[in-house]
Amino acid sequence: MANTPQAKKRIRRNERRAVINGNRVSRIRTFVKKVEAALAAGDKETATIALAAAQPEMARGVAKGVLHKNTVARKFSRLTKRVAALV
Repeated sequence: MANTPQAKKRIRRNERRAVINGNRVSRIRTFVKKVEAALAAGDKETATIALAAAQPEMARGVAKGVLHKNTVARKFSRLTKRVAALV
Protein backbone atom coordinates (compact mmCIF):
# COMPACT_ATOMS: atom_id res chain seq x y z
CA MET A 1 0.00 0.00 0.00
CA ALA A 2 1.24 3.48 -0.87
CA ASN A 3 2.34 5.49 2.14
CA THR A 4 3.84 8.66 0.72
CA PRO A 5 1.80 11.42 -0.90
CA GLN A 6 3.85 11.02 -4.07
CA ALA A 7 3.08 7.29 -4.29
CA LYS A 8 -0.62 7.98 -3.72
CA LYS A 9 -0.59 10.57 -6.49
CA ARG A 10 1.16 8.13 -8.86
CA ILE A 11 -1.58 5.57 -8.23
CA ARG A 12 -4.26 8.12 -9.09
CA ARG A 13 -2.36 9.23 -12.19
CA ASN A 14 -1.72 5.66 -13.34
CA GLU A 15 -5.43 4.87 -13.16
CA ARG A 16 -6.30 7.89 -15.30
CA ARG A 17 -3.56 7.12 -17.82
CA ALA A 18 -4.62 3.47 -18.06
CA VAL A 19 -8.08 4.55 -19.21
CA ILE A 20 -6.65 6.98 -21.76
CA ASN A 21 -4.11 4.50 -23.08
CA GLY A 22 -6.75 1.77 -23.29
CA ASN A 23 -8.88 4.06 -25.41
CA ARG A 24 -5.93 4.76 -27.69
CA VAL A 25 -5.16 1.08 -28.20
CA SER A 26 -8.85 0.35 -28.84
CA ARG A 27 -9.01 3.11 -31.46
CA ILE A 28 -5.95 1.70 -33.23
CA ARG A 29 -7.45 -1.81 -33.20
CA THR A 30 -10.63 -0.43 -34.79
CA PHE A 31 -8.66 1.14 -37.64
CA VAL A 32 -6.75 -2.12 -38.21
CA LYS A 33 -10.00 -4.10 -38.20
CA LYS A 34 -11.38 -1.85 -40.95
CA VAL A 35 -8.37 -2.72 -43.10
CA GLU A 36 -8.76 -6.43 -42.35
CA ALA A 37 -12.49 -6.31 -43.15
CA ALA A 38 -11.75 -4.72 -46.52
CA LEU A 39 -9.09 -7.36 -47.17
CA ALA A 40 -11.54 -10.13 -46.33
CA ALA A 41 -14.06 -8.62 -48.72
CA GLY A 42 -11.40 -8.40 -51.43
CA ASP A 43 -11.96 -4.67 -51.94
CA LYS A 44 -8.57 -3.17 -52.76
CA GLU A 45 -9.74 0.44 -53.01
CA THR A 46 -11.41 0.40 -49.60
CA ALA A 47 -8.47 -1.47 -48.09
CA THR A 48 -6.03 1.11 -49.44
CA ILE A 49 -8.07 3.99 -48.01
CA ALA A 50 -8.45 2.21 -44.66
CA LEU A 51 -4.72 1.49 -44.57
CA ALA A 52 -3.93 5.15 -45.24
CA ALA A 53 -6.17 6.07 -42.30
CA ALA A 54 -4.71 3.40 -40.00
CA GLN A 55 -1.07 4.28 -40.57
CA PRO A 56 -1.05 7.66 -38.78
CA GLU A 57 -3.10 6.21 -35.91
CA MET A 58 -0.56 3.44 -35.46
CA ALA A 59 2.31 5.95 -35.61
CA ARG A 60 0.53 8.09 -33.01
CA GLY A 61 0.32 5.05 -30.75
CA VAL A 62 4.09 4.72 -30.97
CA ALA A 63 4.59 8.43 -30.28
CA LYS A 64 2.33 8.28 -27.23
CA GLY A 65 4.10 5.18 -25.93
CA VAL A 66 1.16 2.76 -25.93
CA LEU A 67 2.64 0.47 -28.59
CA HIS A 68 6.20 -0.55 -29.34
CA LYS A 69 7.62 0.82 -32.59
CA ASN A 70 8.68 -2.60 -33.86
CA THR A 71 5.19 -4.00 -33.24
CA VAL A 72 3.61 -1.22 -35.28
CA ALA A 73 6.22 -1.55 -38.01
CA ARG A 74 5.57 -5.29 -38.25
CA LYS A 75 1.78 -4.90 -38.34
CA PHE A 76 1.90 -2.11 -40.89
CA SER A 77 4.29 -4.06 -43.09
CA ARG A 78 2.09 -7.15 -43.04
CA LEU A 79 -1.06 -5.15 -43.78
CA THR A 80 0.67 -3.32 -46.63
CA LYS A 81 1.81 -6.59 -48.20
CA ARG A 82 -1.71 -8.03 -47.95
CA VAL A 83 -3.26 -4.93 -49.55
CA ALA A 84 -0.67 -4.95 -52.34
CA ALA A 85 -1.39 -8.64 -53.04
CA LEU A 86 -5.08 -7.93 -53.78
CA VAL A 87 -6.00 -7.90 -57.44
